[in-house]
Amino acid sequence: MTSMPVSERLGSHIKRAEQALNATKTAVLKPAGLTVAQYSALVHLAGNPGISAAALARLCGVTPPTMNTVLNNLQGRALINRTPHEWHRNVLETRLTEQGRAVMAEADARAVRVERALAAEFTDEEREALIGLLGRCVALLEKERP
Repeated sequence: MTSMPVSERLGSHIKRAEQALNATKTAVLKPAGLTVAQYSALVHLAGNPGISAAALARLCGVTPPTMNTVLNNLQGRALINRTPHEWHRNVLETRLTEQGRAVMAEADARAVRVERALAAEFTDEEREALIGLLGRCVALLEKERP
């Protein structure tokens, strides 16, 4: 088997970028009292009121048990409420509370500053190219997955 230096492994560079983004968002969301996972859930809930925990987990890229922990913590802080679905009583619909909307808005302003700073590091053409290249990475990796 042929070895490959770490410096040439694209996965290593992608992972470092993801870790740096996550660490920065963790730091900027801390004053809002949210983790990155909680923030992600609130943002997706704002755009998808009534969504199920399983669907929310898929949108946020976490497992359903992880999402249930996130939702339990958010519910404990009165940032969301969960009510039985009108027809499917075993499915809970999740919605932001007024307090949840306020916390999400504060956190989103903080996260958007990070996203804007990151976007500003590149020209329009570079951003489009990066998005395209990352999309190609995803497509190839999904195809290669056993």
